[in-house]
Amino acid sequence: MKRIVIIGPESTGKSTLTQQLARHFNATGIDEYARTYLRDIDRRYVQQDLLAIGKGQTALEDAVAKNTNSKWLFCDTDLYVLKVWSESKYGTCDEWILQEIAQRKYDLYILTDIDMPWEDDPLREHPEPEMRQHFFDIYKDIVIQSGVPFVIVQGNEQERLKRAIQAILMLEIDM
Repeated sequence: MKRIVIIGPESTGKSTLTQQLARHFNATGIDEYARTYLRDIDRRYVQQDLLAIGKGQTALEDAVAKNTNSKWLFCDTDLYVLKVWSESKYGTCDEWILQEIAQRKYDLYILTDIDMPWEDDPLREHPEPEMRQHFFDIYKDIVIQSGVPFVIVQGNEQERLKRAIQAILMLEIDM
């Protein structure tokens, strides 16, 4: 099974692209666990919640991977997102998250650009264009330094999907 992560700043179409790719390839998509977690707690989140989110995300990903026959697993974000989130908001990141990042292996990163309009959502925190660029630059550095193949997708939903499919098909050639 090839694991593909859709990564990028807030409000850049990650969830939509994850669902589109799963449908296109008749594969499995993993939703971002943080959204469910944050909707379910009846308070403002704290740094310790990011560890719980990370453990929930990895448990979900591993359980789905174990119980699917799909050759593709599309992940809406990974632990790098929690690392960036934690370091940005709290200045540190839990050691467990860092250790898991070092151990988990992925086959392709699809980085979503900030050229999509911001969509307001109570779970999102950084609508400012300069902050969106800041986080995009961080994610770009992460995927470059990961050593994992990556592609940046831009444009409207159809253009992003087309570019992501092309990158995945190239990965399939190498299988």
